[in-house]
Amino acid sequence: MDPLAHSAKPDKGIPTQSYKDHICGVVKQAVDNARGAYSYLTGTGFDFQQSVVNAAIWHDLGKLDSENQHVLESNSQRGLPVKHEDAGAAFLLKQKCFSAAILASKHHQGLPDLLNEKSRGKRLFLRNEDTFSRTEKYLTEYVSTHNKYVHVPQLPSEVCRGSGGWGGLRFRLALSCLVDGDHGDTARHYGNEKSVESPSCRWQERLESLKCYTDDLFKHDPTKTRNILRRDIFRGCKNAKVKEGIIACDSPVGTGKTTAVMAHLLKVAIEKGLRHIIVVLPYTNIIKQSVDTYRKALVLAGENEFEVIAEHHHQADFNHIDSRHLTTLWKAPIIVTTAVQFFETIAANNPARLRKMHELPGSAIFVDEVHAAIPAWMWPQMWQWVKELVTDWTCHFVLASGSLPRFWQFPQIAEIPEIIPDLVPEKVRHVADSAEINRIKYLTVPESLNLAGLVDLIVSTKGPRLVIMNTVQSAAVVAKELLSTHKKNGEGEEVLHLSTALCPSDRDKVVQQVVLLLKERKRVAWTLVATSCVEAGMDFSFVTALRESCSTSSLIQIGGRANRHDDKFISEIWDFRVDVDEPLLNQHPSFRVSKMVLAELFEEGKMNKLSGAELATEAMRREIMTDYDQRAGAIKDKEKKLNYPEVAKLCRVIESDTKIVVVSPAIIKALEQREKIEHKELLRHSVQLWPQKIEYLSLEEIFSCPGVYQMPEDYYGEFQQNKITPCFGYMKGVLPLVYAHREGLII
Repeated sequence: MDPLAHSAKPDKGIPTQSYKDHICGVVKQAVDNARGAYSYLTGTGFDFQQSVVNAAIWHDLGKLDSENQHVLESNSQRGLPVKHEDAGAAFLLKQKCFSAAILASKHHQGLPDLLNEKSRGKRLFLRNEDTFSRTEKYLTEYVSTHNKYVHVPQLPSEVCRGSGGWGGLRFRLALSCLVDGDHGDTARHYGNEKSVESPSCRWQERLESLKCYTDDLFKHDPTKTRNILRRDIFRGCKNAKVKEGIIACDSPVGTGKTTAVMAHLLKVAIEKGLRHIIVVLPYTNIIKQSVDTYRKALVLAGENEFEVIAEHHHQADFNHIDSRHLTTLWKAPIIVTTAVQFFETIAANNPARLRKMHELPGSAIFVDEVHAAIPAWMWPQMWQWVKELVTDWTCHFVLASGSLPRFWQFPQIAEIPEIIPDLVPEKVRHVADSAEINRIKYLTVPESLNLAGLVDLIVSTKGPRLVIMNTVQSAAVVAKELLSTHKKNGEGEEVLHLSTALCPSDRDKVVQQVVLLLKERKRVAWTLVATSCVEAGMDFSFVTALRESCSTSSLIQIGGRANRHDDKFISEIWDFRVDVDEPLLNQHPSFRVSKMVLAELFEEGKMNKLSGAELATEAMRREIMTDYDQRAGAIKDKEKKLNYPEVAKLCRVIESDTKIVVVSPAIIKALEQREKIEHKELLRHSVQLWPQKIEYLSLEEIFSCPGVYQMPEDYYGEFQQNKITPCFGYMKGVLPLVYAHREGLII
């Protein structure tokens, strides 16, 4: 009998997979991945491809151990008794293929702390101490069996000895090539994935389609000042002649960056022969709106819109073999993803998180609302990675925001402050900044408010109005209290609620309801209470906006959700603070310094004088001077010392690992019955919860889908069609506890 790589699953009708078939499948995919990335590498790097090939050929060598084969042949569900990674590492080290040995030894565990590995001594470097003796005893036998079934190309020895100058980014890309081959081949064997060929890029045709789409938009009310400005910004971005690989775009909120920057990226993709355009957004809920725009503007006749424009909502990386098919990969021509997903992938050491990273080389990347993308302390190291992707891997970055802090000018972030060119022509930017003075006005409430005082402030302003709170709990409480106040006073004012307590499917329904209500110009007696998930990227235009004090950039951003189309009146944008002793409204711990800086800018009279970019840059400068986090230096230090697990840990945007919790009874039932569920459907009907909240609510894991949890039906409040009333999502189950305890829970 031929040796096996994977055992059968008789209950699913899945046969065994031979060692030969698996190795050949992994090598083919890993080689394709490495060639794809290598084709965009500028400079030397043949050792990159060869290291991936060598690791793919030998990564499962230890599975040929007789004890492992016994388990695989018996279809046992228990783990392999002999750690199979050790044999591949041992063989490659003897061949002096050091980078390949690193990849093979850690293709399940992830990139290690290499200095710690070296401190173990030459004998145990990259080796498993428990398996060491057995591997040494049988290694020749493993290699002989391997060579009997798998053809091994004879390579010049010096080809294998490169990678001495590899940095962390190159190791991550190489491991990504291997892991995608390994995970992908395994998932396809078990029927969890299918081989799908990505659509052609067709960048020139998509650029023409985008131009037609925007021309049609500009035809409506072509003489309106705001539309003229949007047209000029689109043309300026489309026609910009820039050679640099990193570009800034600080066009004010609501001036059409979504399509204007895309025009620039398409032009760059044509000129440089790029393979992907990746749009990075700070919040999951604004992905849907951007994706809808791009699908209307860029998908060509006869194409599948879901394959051309991929939307990536949550962290959906799974290590467990039964859940890998849910992993979202960056295979489509255009990918819209979150800042958390994008930046944590670049810093990752975990194989499942890294699986998609090899698609980054040869990509144009649009980081929109960059002010909210990642914490300031992550930028020093991230800036180095961005520059490396540009100089070494033919990437192109546009950093955009209506409140763009020019952090690359700060010595704390860029060791040598840099000048980054602007995408929008200076003349057009000046016109855009000048228009802001007649569109919005920033106001602040100097004293802290309790819940009753906040409700009074809200109802005293003109509607329709937007209220943004700093936590999910506070938003739900304010929505509930507003509704109760209106009912108590016999008022007909309506209240809507929008936060990540709702699954993406329900958030979309609320957004649609908001859009319809805003179109009814005469309907003014209503309020949307939300979290920062609507702060940026949403095409809302309220009369008044109120924001719990957070940061200067956040306040500027909600200015883009009021009087968005410059309707000849000045909207009030209110900043307010919540009393720390208010029991039902909890405080977000991260905004102490940024709130203080915002208060200073109000006191100095700068909020209604400086442009959005100037305000954001000044605010960030003060924040860094006041409280520059020591984690910034720690990340750079750990990356330099090759401690990849610690780098990944320090670069977590969300420090607690959130878990997917499915809220749809139908999808829960389908998963329990092991039915195939498209990943986009799973994500659209799920929420993200921290482990401690899952434990607090006693949520159970779906037994057939490890790592995915289920929400009891009576814990979740679903959106009610044709009824204007708050949808509280999972806060339906939490609010009674909050009111019962009065001290509140941070959600």
